[in-house]
Amino acid sequence: MHESEEQYRDLYEEAERSKELYQSLLHSSADAIVICDTEQRTTYVSSVFTNLFGWSLDDIKGEKIPFIPGSEKEESLSIVRDVIEKGTTRHGYETKRFTRDGQTIDVSISISRYEDHEDRPAGILQILRDITDRKKMESQLQFAQRMEAIGTLAGGLAHDFNNLMMGILGNISIMMLDTEITQSGSKLTSQLLGYARKGKFELKVLDLNKIVQDSAEIFSRTRKEIAIHMDLSSTKSLAEMDRSQIEQVLFNLFINAADAMPDGGDLWLKTSIVQHGDIGQKPYTPASGSYAMLQVTDTGHGMDTETRNRVFDPFFTTKEMGRGTGLGLASAYGIIKAHAGYIEVASEIGQGTTFTIYLPLSKRKLSEAFKGDAKIKFGKGTILVVDDEEMILEIGTEMIGRMGYKTISARNGDEAISFYSENPDGIDLVVLDLIMPGTSGSETFERLKQINPGVKVLLASGYSIDSQAMELIDRGCNGFIQKPYNLEDLSRKIDELLRS
Repeated sequence: MHESEEQYRDLYEEAERSKELYQSLLHSSADAIVICDTEQRTTYVSSVFTNLFGWSLDDIKGEKIPFIPGSEKEESLSIVRDVIEKGTTRHGYETKRFTRDGQTIDVSISISRYEDHEDRPAGILQILRDITDRKKMESQLQFAQRMEAIGTLAGGLAHDFNNLMMGILGNISIMMLDTEITQSGSKLTSQLLGYARKGKFELKVLDLNKIVQDSAEIFSRTRKEIAIHMDLSSTKSLAEMDRSQIEQVLFNLFINAADAMPDGGDLWLKTSIVQHGDIGQKPYTPASGSYAMLQVTDTGHGMDTETRNRVFDPFFTTKEMGRGTGLGLASAYGIIKAHAGYIEVASEIGQGTTFTIYLPLSKRKLSEAFKGDAKIKFGKGTILVVDDEEMILEIGTEMIGRMGYKTISARNGDEAISFYSENPDGIDLVVLDLIMPGTSGSETFERLKQINPGVKVLLASGYSIDSQAMELIDRGCNGFIQKPYNLEDLSRKIDELLRS
């Protein structure tokens, strides 16, 4: 009898240790754990489950947990049946679940069957991991990849279009004409390059408050049915900006708001200074430092989830044919990215829309307004013009000739190197196309430098000043001009370089 009691006590103690280990494992898991019987009635939930979903064991013991969305019910119940009937195990299948307060979260679930002491199915063990943040990051990454891919396409398209516009604008400058269709073409290519983050930028330290104020005043004159309310920061929001590009962003947002309020409404503009830590949890990681924040909020009809997710996609528009290009908000996205900033949207049907922009604050002083002479600068000297596009070469050569300079034309890099090597002292400046087949602009520049370390070179490109152009400038290239340029812009740039 004594021996039996000892055996019983040993078995009891072993069972208690197993129970403690079992409970320790359940409580120490960072994932939510649910145990149900074969009828899916709850017998156990972990504290992590309670914290994540809101139900305690007292709330749902002996009941089915009402947390499967209708769209997920068929698949989820089919998986549970297979696990119970066949003893299969599912690891990490991704689905959605409701929390007690009605929120939907993304989860990864591993589910397995457990048996009783007679090896009969007794219930199921579910381990649920919250992957909501991961799914958001994946969505943001896919969005960024899609934007980058279409951005490359838009950039290439705009580069080719700028070369075409060069011929039109060049001839117009020569004839001292201007046409509405040319301005429309320039606006389209500007928006394409804005989206591709390769637009024409002239960064200066400016006050965002002032730009918002001026833009709002102009817009208010055209849309009197919209009441504009401003809550601007008491301190200057100084950031390095291209004024015309930021104005383009603002007007695109204003127009978007106006379209959402056809019968009028309220437009709220708010600026403030925030730190990167104040921006909160985002699908991106803001660089450390201070930011000028701008919020543009309307009281319009709002957007559904699909529209909100695609609002920055180029050529996506909800407007009827002929009413919009779908480039406005896409170019706004590209422009803000090119300013090392962030733009995001929050909107619900019937709740209006808020666009929030963050621009890095600058520690430099406020720039003075440019006070330049808009007249054509004439001069003397010899200029070598290099471009693989025959039309652009002809136009560029004629424009420079009209300024009083002698010109030499080269159709490619090899021709330019040959002409320059014959008379390096007789050529005062080289206007060099950056993107050329064969011997590229970069290679041509290096060869010219070998012939004459003091050669003066003005780079020209249908793209804006990118890393490739900046690298050449760092290596001694004298300047950059973006196509399409007019007679005044080109003459000013040439005069500046020849005087330096």
